Amino acid sequence: MVLPVYLSVFFFLFADHSASADECPSFFDCGNLVKLRFPLTTPERKDCGMLPIHGCEDPNAEKTVQLGAKMFLVTRVGISNTEVFIRDADLQKRWVNDGCDALCCNITLPPSSPLGSFNMSPSMVMYKCNSSLNYSLPKQFLNYTGCGQSKNETIFFSTQDEDDTPSSLAACPRVEVPVNTMAFSADPFTFIASEFPVTIQLSNDCASCVSDKGICRLNSTGGFYCSKFKEHRNTRRAWKLGLLIGVPSATVVIIIGLVVIVLRNKRRHKSLGPQNQSRTIESDNTHSNVILEGRHIYFKFPVFSYEELEEATNKFDQSRELGSGGFGTVYYGKLKDGREVAVKRLFERNSCVQQFMNEVKILTRLRHKNLVSLYGGTSRTSRELLLVYEYIPNGTLGCHLHGNLAKPGSLSWPLRMRIAIETANALSYLHASGIVHRDVKSSNLLLDHHFCVKVADFGISRLFPMFVSHVSTAPAGSPGYLDPEYYQFCELTEKSDVYSFGVVLIELISSKPAIIVTRTKDKISLANMAVKKIQRRAFTEFVDPSLCFESDDKVKEMIISVANLAFQCLQRARELRPSMDKVVEFLHKIENGKDDYLKHLEFHGARFSNWEIHTSLPTSLLLDGARSMNDSMPQLPPRTV
Repeated sequence: MVLPVYLSVFFFLFADHSASADECPSFFDCGNLVKLRFPLTTPERKDCGMLPIHGCEDPNAEKTVQLGAKMFLVTRVGISNTEVFIRDADLQKRWVNDGCDALCCNITLPPSSPLGSFNMSPSMVMYKCNSSLNYSLPKQFLNYTGCGQSKNETIFFSTQDEDDTPSSLAACPRVEVPVNTMAFSADPFTFIASEFPVTIQLSNDCASCVSDKGICRLNSTGGFYCSKFKEHRNTRRAWKLGLLIGVPSATVVIIIGLVVIVLRNKRRHKSLGPQNQSRTIESDNTHSNVILEGRHIYFKFPVFSYEELEEATNKFDQSRELGSGGFGTVYYGKLKDGREVAVKRLFERNSCVQQFMNEVKILTRLRHKNLVSLYGGTSRTSRELLLVYEYIPNGTLGCHLHGNLAKPGSLSWPLRMRIAIETANALSYLHASGIVHRDVKSSNLLLDHHFCVKVADFGISRLFPMFVSHVSTAPAGSPGYLDPEYYQFCELTEKSDVYSFGVVLIELISSKPAIIVTRTKDKISLANMAVKKIQRRAFTEFVDPSLCFESDDKVKEMIISVANLAFQCLQRARELRPSMDKVVEFLHKIENGKDDYLKHLEFHGARFSNWEIHTSLPTSLLLDGARSMNDSMPQLPPRTV
């Protein structure tokens, strides 16, 4: 009698599984793109998402998305799956052949639904008007007459988002085009973008459903409902069935149900890979609207008035100053809605516009628990450029290691390991998003009351184009952290951040600053000094004595492994440095005591011989940069090179 019961249990489970085929999987494979999760889906399962990606069934096929009647190439997908980067080849061709033809057509976004809405950001509305007519417009409108001879047109556009079309332009054809705000000028054809992101803003109901591990669906009447993953349902069904059949059979059902769930989770866990696991839904749970209600919006950026920020900082009271760096001074403030903020007041307006736009461009597209949040700022037409960030109350890593908050033993080794891992995770996320920070250092790593890291200051960061090995640009960064190969050849790569992070690892081990002008010239640089001692295995000569290096064998092994990892990050040749993904992997292994490779690393190879000869920056550069630093803490970045 027992065997038939067992067989019936198996039959029920597998019959139930096939019957739930209309339920949505937790993700779709799509070639070289990230795993597609809600709100993205495939054309075969349009009911499982808001935006289908075509070509996923063929790993070698181009991935495309349909907007209106037109297909666009998908270049990449944001980690949160709420941002899809697409390329309009037709727009690019028109722009190259005859710039004025680029303003021929609007891009049609899918309509809003109870699940959410779509947005093309940043974008700009342009009005194509008859050149022979006179137009009276507000001062924020610019006009471009470069199409006048061939088209007899004047192109009007605003430097600020307009809620309504000005009455004088109501009769002019209008077209909304994607733009690159970093290239903004009086000539619109210098900043029209053929590659741009389409973002999906989930509705409040849908965002709550996703945060509860569900999938947003529409019923037959177009109404919203929240569907849970089928493994959750199968678990409940198995329990109910077991109770109906009886105690012996219930035990069998429970065991089989748990095995099925474990196997599914294990298979999905394996397919995600170790790095993607830490990045999957982390951003999906944050569906807050970037645009603040009741405020004017500048390129989809929350805009504050100068007066309200002046009031929030008590007229930029000197007693509220948090620090001063290369591009501005930061003040503590409190908004009328009660939020505590840090307000950066940029120095010279004309020289800081690029840094202002850079932070806006980068921070409004990123969501990560270890990156500082940008709340907004003033518009470019304001009398001063101000940026508003979340206030991080516990100073910087630098001031806790070797500044005015430094106390022996206050940062234990496990806490320093966590800080290293969180920083590496944030940098890995930036690199996956196509961004190189360029100014990684301990004074740009803010700490909250729980000593969680917030990476800050993106004023000189760079958006990195896809499929390129490097970007040629003048060296920028901070003395003591600057990648020597980047300094020598002016070739910026993600490995430049890896070098700077290697210096931060040495700071965590030694509690010493990156530059100490009181040392002899060949020891001014902490990196140079530490590498020589690591090669000689003289760890006791630079490790912070408060870390119990000599008395705790476990801590000793971890510090040696981290020092060896720092050594690899500090290699002169960038191809010898690990990627940030690899750094994260190594740090987790070190923390868990499973790193036998770095623990016993020796330096016998010729490639490590003369390391200091190739990596040393000019002493004058180090000295000049060091002399410009203000020793008071907490500090923002010193002036860049």
